[in-house]
Amino acid sequence: MILNGRKVAKEVLIGLKEKIQKSVEKPTLAVIIVGSNPSSISYVNRKVVKCEEVGINSMLIELAEDVSEKKLLSIIEDLNNKKDVDGILVQLPLPKHINPLKVTETISYKKDVDGFHPINMGKLLLGYTDGFIPCTPLGIKTLLDNFDIPLAKKHVVIVGRSNIVGKPLAAMLIQRKTNATITIAHSYTQDLKSITKTADILVASVGRPNFITADMVKDGSVVIDVGINKIVGTNHISKIVGDVDFENVSKKASFITPVPGGVGPMTIASLMQNTFKSFQER
Repeated sequence: MILNGRKVAKEVLIGLKEKIQKSVEKPTLAVIIVGSNPSSISYVNRKVVKCEEVGINSMLIELAEDVSEKKLLSIIEDLNNKKDVDGILVQLPLPKHINPLKVTETISYKKDVDGFHPINMGKLLLGYTDGFIPCTPLGIKTLLDNFDIPLAKKHVVIVGRSNIVGKPLAAMLIQRKTNATITIAHSYTQDLKSITKTADILVASVGRPNFITADMVKDGSVVIDVGINKIVGTNHISKIVGDVDFENVSKKASFITPVPGGVGPMTIASLMQNTFKSFQER
C-alpha cells in the first residue's frame, strides 16, 4: 500500500488553515536564503506558497552568496527580537564561510521551527513535549499515525545518522510512549543487509539513489524513503528518485512511501505546524 504523503499533508494543512482563520492575528515565518542555489530557491518557494495557502505570513530575506557570517547572525538576532515573528528558518546548505552550527545556535530556540537548536534536540531526547521536533521526523511520525501503523514493540531500522533525520527520528521513536526498538545504521555498518532485513519499519535516509534493494527488505515491512535524488535517465531526461528501489521493494513491502509525494510534503506540513505552535506560545 502506498503511503500517500500528499494526501495526508493536505489534510494536515486544511486543519491548520481552519485554526488560523479563527485567529485575529496571523503567524509569521521568516525564511532566510543565502546565495542562488537552484534547489534551495525551489525549496524556499514551496515553503512560501504553503504559508500563503494556510494563512501564515511569510517574510523572505534573500542574501548574497558572499554575505558575512557576522551580518547573517545580526539579521537572525533582529528577528529573534521581533515579537511578531514566530518562526525563523535559514535554508541549508550555507556557503562554506558560514558555520551552520553557529547559525543554528543563534536562532532563538523558541523560534526554531526547524527543530535543530541544541535545546530543542535535548528536549526531544529527554522526552519533553514543549520543544520543536525536526520537520522530517515529525512528518514521518504523522504519516505512520495516519495509516494506523503501530510502533510499539516494532524494530525500526534507520539507515542514515544525520542531525536532520536519523538522530532526531531515533530519539523520537525510542520514547516510552512509542516503545519501538531502534537501530541506526550508516556507511560504516558491517553487513548492512543482515540488519535491514530484520526491520519491521525501515527508514532510508542516505542520499544514494535506489540504495535499498529488494533483497535488503523483509516481506511485509514498512518502508519509508526520505531520499530525494536527481538522476539522468534515457534521452538525458532527469528524474527524481528516492533511496529505495521503489519498483522492486514495493512488491515486498506492506506499506511504502513514493518519491516524490511521500515524506517531502509531510516535511513542509510539519514546518507549518511548528510555526503555528510557536505562534500559539507567543
